[in-house]
Amino acid sequence: MAKLTKAQREWRPGMPKKRRSTKVMFASTVLLLEAFVALFGTLAVFGLRRGELPPFLIFGAGIGLCVVLVLTCAVLSKPWGVGLGWILQLLLILTGIVEPTMYLVGGLFAITWWYGIRTGIRIDREAGQREREQAAWEAANPDAPSN
Repeated sequence: MAKLTKAQREWRPGMPKKRRSTKVMFASTVLLLEAFVALFGTLAVFGLRRGELPPFLIFGAGIGLCVVLVLTCAVLSKPWGVGLGWILQLLLILTGIVEPTMYLVGGLFAITWWYGIRTGIRIDREAGQREREQAAWEAANPDAPSN
């Protein structure tokens, strides 16, 4: 039998489901897409600059960036997770030093990152307000049928 997570062990009937952060979902999506771009960028640099740079350096740096981008998804809910994401945005832009097209691609992803974080924070704030209003209404109307 599979090992249960802490949330699964502590669950009891009637407990409300914890809402996931939209900001974290948007940021994770951007980081995963960037990981794919970094992987394909690594292959492009290998094909274009094979004679100029050693293959172990190209693949080591490219795959390392991919792994860091994916692992950052796990820490986005931490206070420093979004800051790490910003550092990775800068790093992706700086890969343009090796392949100039990455300046454009990295810049576009940085704009996407900014928009996803900003919009996610707004949506999370609005959802929190709706939850507070719903809880207040349910407390004021205990006899009303719930969904």
